[in-house]
Amino acid sequence: MRDLSAFGDATFDVVFHPVSNLFVPDLAAVWRECFRVLRPGGTLLVGFLNPDVYLFDHEALDERGELIVVHKLPYSDVTQYSAEERASKFGADAPLEYSHTLTDQIGGQLAAGFVLTGFAEAPHQSNASAQYMSNYFATLAVKPG
Repeated sequence: MRDLSAFGDATFDVVFHPVSNLFVPDLAAVWRECFRVLRPGGTLLVGFLNPDVYLFDHEALDERGELIVVHKLPYSDVTQYSAEERASKFGADAPLEYSHTLTDQIGGQLAAGFVLTGFAEAPHQSNASAQYMSNYFATLAVKPG
C-alpha cells in the first residue's frame, strides 16, 4: 500500500482501498501512492475503521456490553503492549494494528491532492458498540484533472 512502485504513474482509473490501513503505521505514503497511480479523473474508494473503536476494552464490550475506556488515541499495538503482551493477547503472528485520526484519514487524502466527493458511515452489526456509534467510515475521492 505504501510502495506501489511496481506500477507507473497514472496507471489506474480506480483504486479500491478496503479497511486495511489499520495495518499501516503512517498513512501519508498510502495516499501519495494512490494519487500517483491514479489517472486524472480517477476515483479512490476507501473504507476505514472509526478510530474511536480503539478506545474501549473489547472483551468488556463484547461479553458484557460495557464501554470501558482503556486506550488513548491514536492507538498502536506497538506502544500499547510489549512484544510479550501482544503475543499472549493476540497471538505470535498477529498483524500489528494502528488507529488513525480523522485528520490522517480524510485530511491525508485531501493533502495528497484528492477532492472528497462522498462520505458514509456504517455500524458493525456484530459488535456491541454499534448501538452507540458507527464503526466504519467510507470516502469517495477523485483525482482532479
